[in-house]
Amino acid sequence: MADNALQSSALETPRLRQRLDRLLAQQQREKLWHGELPVLLLERCWLRLEVVPVRRLAQVLPPDASPEAPELVRFRELRRQGLTAELAQERCWEEFGREACSRALRRFWRAQDQPGPGWTLERYLLLLDLYRRHLQTPGPRPLPLLVLARAGSAEPHRLEWCWPAATAMRHTCP
Repeated sequence: MADNALQSSALETPRLRQRLDRLLAQQQREKLWHGELPVLLLERCWLRLEVVPVRRLAQVLPPDASPEAPELVRFRELRRQGLTAELAQERCWEEFGREACSRALRRFWRAQDQPGPGWTLERYLLLLDLYRRHLQTPGPRPLPLLVLARAGSAEPHRLEWCWPAATAMRHTCP
């Protein structure tokens, strides 16, 4: 994760720079965590910067939560308790139904066969945690910038932080 997305050449166009400066100025006035805080999504190919409220991020950019399906979590839990794979599967079928377990497995394997940009539930939750910590820490408040992976590439979305420009120190000596 980069410390300063302001150095990113993708943000060096005057229009994007001005927009980012306005958003950073607004961010410095924020004191509390809330759902309207902005998250920046950058499509590099089109130099398109989208601002999404944090409360809508999971809708706009859904994380892959297929490994966290309750059926699969329960199956792993039963295996850790010492049940064989067959017995754990039968228990899950009893608790969730055979069709629900099959759907969860299909979603999981589809996500494994067609890997996306690595935007997992774990990475989504990490972004939220880091964002909240940055906001609650005294001092400058950065904006999260997700640089979206190019379509069809194996690269993941990249999380960077946009920090406000440091103010120049003024000397009072002659």
